[in-house]
Amino acid sequence: MSLDNDLAKIKHALALARQVVGGFTSGRIKAELKAGGDPVTAADVELDKVLRETLVDADDGWLSEETVDDLSRLKKQRVWIVDPLDGTREFVEGIEQWCISVALAVDGQVTAAGICNPASDQLFLGSRQTGVTLNDQPVTTSTHAALAGARILASRTEVGRGLWERFADSEFTVVPIGSVAYKLALVAAGLADATFTLVPKNEWDIAAGTFLVTAAGGKVIDTQGDSLVFNRRRTLLDGLVAAGARLFEPLTQMLGVTPKPHD
Repeated sequence: MSLDNDLAKIKHALALARQVVGGFTSGRIKAELKAGGDPVTAADVELDKVLRETLVDADDGWLSEETVDDLSRLKKQRVWIVDPLDGTREFVEGIEQWCISVALAVDGQVTAAGICNPASDQLFLGSRQTGVTLNDQPVTTSTHAALAGARILASRTEVGRGLWERFADSEFTVVPIGSVAYKLALVAAGLADATFTLVPKNEWDIAAGTFLVTAAGGKVIDTQGDSLVFNRRRTLLDGLVAAGARLFEPLTQMLGVTPKPHD
């Protein structure tokens, strides 16, 4: 299947998922706690089902937050990496900072991705061939080049835990927003200058969003300075830094993260 076909498939799957989530009312839905303490709702489960039924072909692998991990994916060339509802806390609270995140990884590298925030009516799509669009209009990452005046998106949870207090007097503006996938999509579209995380994230949280950032002209590394590789046995990755290309160097220097050279 060509990349264009893959992207069309992602767009179709997100349209179906949007119909499904429309049957639930954000802010009026009950959540249960999973074993790790993260919330899950009936919407998460239903979205996972419709996305898997729509996306997966016979030879494809599947990695989703809401599905028990099947390690047979490690032998697959093509693997769908999905978070059916990233930002469940925000969804439950009625805050419009949640999204549906879908990425296709081929041999460990994402080749096409889509993120949909139905609450804000935003659809981010991208592939290496097409670039990135927001609601079918081409977008690129920010050209802001200095920390001064930069708008940097932070995790609401991390801010609530006090992890961002050290940046309180920084020359950039910290904007707390839910859903790491949604934050990355906003950076990809140039609606924010950068985002970084101070705690590890799972592949399904970041696969689509980090790809959109790079496909839109930005740069992403983990907090060890490594480029991202997906469909690993251990799905938890180190925290990450994502920014427009011009802001990337001053931001990584400020954070003390040194990008490692590529082979």
